[in-house]
Amino acid sequence: MSVEGLKIGFALTGSSCNFSSVFPIIEDLANKGADIYPIISHAVDTFDTRFGTAEEWKNKLKDITGKELIKTIVEAEPVGPKLKLDVLVVAPCTGNTTAKLANAITDTSVTMACKAHLRNQRPLVLAIATNDGLGANAKNIGLLLNTKNIYFVPFGQDDAINKPNSVIAKFDKIEETIEAAILGKQLQPLLV
Repeated sequence: MSVEGLKIGFALTGSSCNFSSVFPIIEDLANKGADIYPIISHAVDTFDTRFGTAEEWKNKLKDITGKELIKTIVEAEPVGPKLKLDVLVVAPCTGNTTAKLANAITDTSVTMACKAHLRNQRPLVLAIATNDGLGANAKNIGLLLNTKNIYFVPFGQDDAINKPNSVIAKFDKIEETIEAAILGKQLQPLLV
């Protein structure tokens, strides 16, 4: 399977330490002919961090995709009824976003885009990056693992000694996960 011609929503949430791993994936998908629709959370839209400024990341995302950023709840609502994406990817997907999705809380641009997209019975791919994935957020990951049309990029502990509850997706597996999700399958092995 190829990503060429796929309409892919790509949503970023506030785990800015992982942007340097995620942006090359977005660029690669675009170079392979995917039609990418960028969606960003409030944190991505406004937070300057030691990993870069909000403006730098937003400009880079616009350059890669050639599209305006979806950054409000109002802008994200039409993702389902009008945009009709083939797949929506959330990468990195923070613990905060994971918890909101697991508990049907739709109070951000990203969670609204996910809700709007899921109503079309199309795949949602989550690439988690959270310091509490094996702690407080484990139950939310468990709920989402058992939810129709939600697929996870394989993930594992990123620093078992110093941050034993922290898990992170293998971002280099995003494309493979998209291809499997389009076919209704969870890429395996899930835990790596």
